[in-house]
Amino acid sequence: MIIYEIPGRENIEIENIVFDYNGTIAVDGKLIDGVGDLFLELERYVNIYILTADTYGTVVEQCKAIPGKVLTFPKENAGESKKDIVKKLGKKKTMVVGNGFNDIPMFEEGILSIAVIEGEGTSGKLLSQADIVARNVLEAIDIILSKNKVKATLRN
Repeated sequence: MIIYEIPGRENIEIENIVFDYNGTIAVDGKLIDGVGDLFLELERYVNIYILTADTYGTVVEQCKAIPGKVLTFPKENAGESKKDIVKKLGKKKTMVVGNGFNDIPMFEEGILSIAVIEGEGTSGKLLSQADIVARNVLEAIDIILSKNKVKATLRN
């Protein structure tokens, strides 16, 4: 578990982190270099979930050597599928990380959200739903692992 103590707010206790796959931890269906190593560090504290409709058909092969549970869903209604997964994991204990328009429903459901800007771009509408915006997924994971960075960004 990761506990963030943020001045002016209640503590946030994270047990699960949900990552969108394409556009967030992968670009063009290929896992971004360095994600696996950071997931090894992250899994010491939280459960990792990777959500995807598997547009490129690569998720199983790309994620076989990294920590995290891959959850796939139909391409239709991806946003609602992601939201339902976060709801089942528990809104008050689940952080979400994504880049796309179909991530908005899970951003609304999670307790804390990070939008990332990677090689496939980021939905402008998603940015307004994010608690934190990171320049890339490696930076996002570094922020997650640094309680002081989260505190500095979200303090009241």
